Amino acid sequence: MGKRPLVRRRGRGGMQFRAVVTGKVAPAKYPHFDLAAQHEGTVIDLVHERGRDAPLAKVRFEDGSVSMIPAVLGTAVGATIKFGLNAEISNGNVISIQNIPDGTTVCNIEKHFGDGGAIAKTAGSSATVFSHNVDGVIIKLPSGNFVTLNSKNRAMIGVLAGGGTSERPFLNAGNKWRRYRSKGRKYPIVRGVAQAAYVHPHGGGRHQHVGQSSTVARDTPPGAKVGSIAARKTGRSRIKERV
Repeated sequence: MGKRPLVRRRGRGGMQFRAVVTGKVAPAKYPHFDLAAQHEGTVIDLVHERGRDAPLAKVRFEDGSVSMIPAVLGTAVGATIKFGLNAEISNGNVISIQNIPDGTTVCNIEKHFGDGGAIAKTAGSSATVFSHNVDGVIIKLPSGNFVTLNSKNRAMIGVLAGGGTSERPFLNAGNKWRRYRSKGRKYPIVRGVAQAAYVHPHGGGRHQHVGQSSTVARDTPPGAKVGSIAARKTGRSRIKERV
């Protein structure tokens, strides 16, 4: 009996494949304030969290509560962050998107009111308030697509900090392994034909070749379900250019 392929063992969700929790600080979310309430907080620290490229701003509010919020470019210790419908359009303030003018750059946008921010939350990312209509507010995403959100959802003015982190070279495999490990991603990725026959269905043989069809059916048993799963077509696209 052969060994289960790595993709099959990974699908079980064992501890060796999960993202580590060591080094996690706190959920990066907006505090649960009422929509009409006006609050003001002070940045008391900038914190790095393992597995997160964007820095977190530790904000203390006037009632003594403390929240971790993703920091935008230009955030410094001692800066003031305002929450509320009447907050000014200034870098770092959190306002309902119904009161944000068209063309404003925003980040950490709530997909649903109260979720604390879910859109444009990665380091260096931002979105744009495109237009307002009766159905809600249209947001232009970093991908270029458009989405209509509830006008009550909140967003932070500015561009999220930490951009350019992914452009820095790893220099060695150990650094890359630790980074992928912190995010729960699979690394290194070994080709199936480079493995032994008892480890992978594509392994073994005198040469590195699949030796069988690499397209498998949708209901293929888990031990053999590797390669192109239920592919309609394979190979190079041969679309003729119009003259």
